[in-house]
Amino acid sequence: MNPSPLPRRSLAKTGRPRNRILDATRSTLRKSAVAGISLAARYTLCMFIIGIGTATPPQKYKQEDCWRTVQHCSAFQKLNNRSKAIIKKVLTGENGIATRHFALKKLEEAFELNPDTLHERFLKNAPVLAAQAAERALAQSKTNPAEIDAVLISTCTGYLCPGLTSYTIERLGLRPDVLALDLVGQGCGAAIPNLETARTILAAGQCQRVLSVCVEICSAAFYLDDDAGVLISACLFGDGAAAAVLSQEANGARRVKWKNSSSLMKPADRDTLRFEQKNGMLRNVLTAQVPSLAAQHVGALFDETVSRAGLVQNQINGWIFHPGGRDVLLALRDRFKLSGHDVRWSQAVLRDYGNMSSPSVLFALQAALADGAPGGVWWMSSFGAGFSCHGALLEVENP
Repeated sequence: MNPSPLPRRSLAKTGRPRNRILDATRSTLRKSAVAGISLAARYTLCMFIIGIGTATPPQKYKQEDCWRTVQHCSAFQKLNNRSKAIIKKVLTGENGIATRHFALKKLEEAFELNPDTLHERFLKNAPVLAAQAAERALAQSKTNPAEIDAVLISTCTGYLCPGLTSYTIERLGLRPDVLALDLVGQGCGAAIPNLETARTILAAGQCQRVLSVCVEICSAAFYLDDDAGVLISACLFGDGAAAAVLSQEANGARRVKWKNSSSLMKPADRDTLRFEQKNGMLRNVLTAQVPSLAAQHVGALFDETVSRAGLVQNQINGWIFHPGGRDVLLALRDRFKLSGHDVRWSQAVLRDYGNMSSPSVLFALQAALADGAPGGVWWMSSFGAGFSCHGALLEVENP
């Protein structure tokens, strides 16, 4: 049975400037410090994930389709023989990916690599996917768009001004006084800091429900040259969006409580995974060290987070990892001594969609919930550019 909705604090009624939300957030943290409460203690303030929605373009392509098509594009013909062999090996070998979704009318468009075409692809498709995922999250959470007090959108595969929040607010029919934050530059790891920002906004007491969205049009950031990391990136990434509705109150569905979270930043490893601009286009920097770095940093973050929560590894009932790639998941399995069964939801997302960057970990969480995975404490982790690493402990009710 759903609880009665909490009264909304709309600016239309209060007349308070929206930056009071951020001021209240800072005030909450200052009062905690004055009272001698540790920074970690603020995570005890409740947040529930009351709805998740995902979206992908309808066009789905097998890896073999990509291999057949890329051989006929002009950019491929300019590559050296080693580069051509890398693309063939990744697209036709066993890399954990069977299919990917692209925001294209036909696959040949994926290799029209010029700045205007790629920007237009992002502009046309990112707002659509963001809104579709959000609509599904709103429906699952039984939330009316007018009940959303804040919307946070993360992306790294394109740039718009005004940002994606403007387009998504319009498409969803959100209130004009909604707090809108566009979050950029966090790459594949963005989902968890996005959700933690939502938790902080809720804790400030000025919002009742927050909409969190991650959307990436990775096909708007493809690039081909003779760098192995660039070529592998073009063979791994797909397009998609994921959204979550957050509240301080559960809504009668399967309870997913945000229990604790942490982040770890390693600027010394920045050049192992990031975007750069070249010839007016985003160019992914991806190095061979990424799987081992992901395992190392996720492991260190996990140890610190569960220790702070008074837990040990054998108390974790569910493992939700960002499916960055086959080798990444293998490195994580080795670090945590896990089986393929333990990471089956992340593997399934990688198989069916490829690496969609920031939305991917929410796809994996949605898959685990839909699969009726046993409740208890789950570990969810995302990681990406920077090198940045983020983790959250979720308290999940049994199905």
